[in-house]
Amino acid sequence: MTLIVALALGIAIGMFLGLLGGGGSILAVPALVYGLKLPLSEAVPTSLLVIGVASATGALAKIRAKAIEWRLAAIFAATGVAGTILGSAVGRHVSDKVVLIGFAVVMIAAGIRMLRGGDGVGTACSTEGSGIDWRRCAPRSIPTGFGVGVLTGLFGVGGGFLIVPALVVLLGIDMSIAIGTSLVVIAVNSAAGLVAQFDGLGSNWTLTVIFAGAATAGSLVAGRYSSRVDNAKLQRWFAYVVFAVAAFVAVDTLFLG
Repeated sequence: MTLIVALALGIAIGMFLGLLGGGGSILAVPALVYGLKLPLSEAVPTSLLVIGVASATGALAKIRAKAIEWRLAAIFAATGVAGTILGSAVGRHVSDKVVLIGFAVVMIAAGIRMLRGGDGVGTACSTEGSGIDWRRCAPRSIPTGFGVGVLTGLFGVGGGFLIVPALVVLLGIDMSIAIGTSLVVIAVNSAAGLVAQFDGLGSNWTLTVIFAGAATAGSLVAGRYSSRVDNAKLQRWFAYVVFAVAAFVAVDTLFLG
């Protein structure tokens, strides 16, 4: 029964990741902790493994479509790796209760960000004409990439819910390019976090492989149909799911845990 649950949860998370370029990964740790009963110390690195594989797979289609801004991906990845290492180090010295409460707060922030959408489009990193204006782009992209990395290492999330709106709203990148760029950054950050926390992976590799394989398959399938889906509506409903899961995590940790 546990393997069936792992299969179903993996497919769902992978599909959201493929459709939204992130966001779905924020449910990976709650799914592993509450759905598959893994301890948090094992759930975070397992989440990083699953997210990394699913994101790298989803990015392949974007690479073929040339829908990635490689220069910004490099900046986000380089600063994100540093942030991920820091977040992983901090996570080793913080109690599970504090991490889970912090995770619930991050989920609420992510849900609010999804509901707000991205009505405006920035211009700081616009690549039209002569290219990127690094004087305006770097001061925004470097701290954002680092912050996303810290969240990845500490909570085992990909950070796509921050990367995509940052690329579009702050930096002026087209949505389709932002999703592909986000997937590349998530894959790199997840790999860095996994290396830093590899000793936390458990011995139940069958469950891990099924969960990761299902997420990868879901990401591939969703990536093919992402252009046909009303992303605004999907993102709105997904935000409500995130709020519900955040409330459950907070109540369970504060009153039932």
